[in-house]
Amino acid sequence: MIGSVALVGAGPGDPRLITVRGLQLLRSADVVVHDRLVDERLLDEAPPHAVRIFAGKACGDHAMPQPEINALLVQWALRGRRVVRLKGGDPYVFGRGAEEAEALRAAGVPVEVVPGVSSAIAVPGSAGIPLTRRGVSSSFAVVTGHGEGGAPVDWARVATATDTLVVLMGLGQLGRIARDLIAHGRAADTPVAVVRAGTTVDEETVVGALQDIEDRAHEAGLTSPVVIVVGEVVALRHVLTAARESAAAV
Repeated sequence: MIGSVALVGAGPGDPRLITVRGLQLLRSADVVVHDRLVDERLLDEAPPHAVRIFAGKACGDHAMPQPEINALLVQWALRGRRVVRLKGGDPYVFGRGAEEAEALRAAGVPVEVVPGVSSAIAVPGSAGIPLTRRGVSSSFAVVTGHGEGGAPVDWARVATATDTLVVLMGLGQLGRIARDLIAHGRAADTPVAVVRAGTTVDEETVVGALQDIEDRAHEAGLTSPVVIVVGEVVALRHVLTAARESAAAV
């Protein structure tokens, strides 16, 4: 009897931000294949008998190549197991979930995709930065900080195409990204925020401008994971953060 695979988004970091459906599937899983940024408290939600397999990736350090992950999911499902592929954020936002779904469907394995709260939206919000605001930003784009296979991102195409840019997986290329955005039309004094470990107790935000954000992030000693926000909405952070703190004090 063929089992099934659920591609479950674990959310942006805080384990409480997983969806109800995702948690339901996790609690009934036979096998959990999880990413590096998944909070360990979520793994505790799986049944004691469930097999837990680490398949995390960091820049230049992959515990398991993607084709091997695809094959692993197929193998466990063909053994009749209920598999949860637990992925940080949302499975289909730079999570290679589409590749896994394609491999599973090609093998005849039933697949359910459970959307997750993407860090691209949740982390700026947690840091007090709205991605849109009437009169300030009516559009935003989510961009990877590095191209597929290390190929460069076409910053000329996206630099001024939208009001707000959200860059994921970009800390290692922060200086180059800032210089490319300036070279392709973004003002050097455009506000930028770099948010580390967003939505968690370790959240830290460094704010600057395109012209100096690399130095500020380096001085702060920021490490991955980070979300980079570029645009005038970053300037609203102080107002909205102050309002949130005032509400919390009441």
